[in-house]
Amino acid sequence: MSILTVFIAFIGILLMIAVLIQNPKGGGVDSTFGGAQANQMFGAAKSSDFIEKATWGLAAALLVLCLVAAVLVGDGAAASEQLLTQ
Repeated sequence: MSILTVFIAFIGILLMIAVLIQNPKGGGVDSTFGGAQANQMFGAAKSSDFIEKATWGLAAALLVLCLVAAVLVGDGAAASEQLLTQ
């Protein structure tokens, strides 16, 4: 369970970074993170597409990991409740 918690924290940090890198006006990579170089390397449209896809992928991964953790904890809570009643 602790490994799953570490994965959730790691995905959460990556998701925060991906959201912060995005330009709030939808113009691509923000200039504070080397926007000119990233736009030259990927092209303006490709860099924003990559970051948007990465954001959606990380959000989906975080959702799935949280659901898995909830199911695992739910099973563990039932087992510990049975021990307490005995």
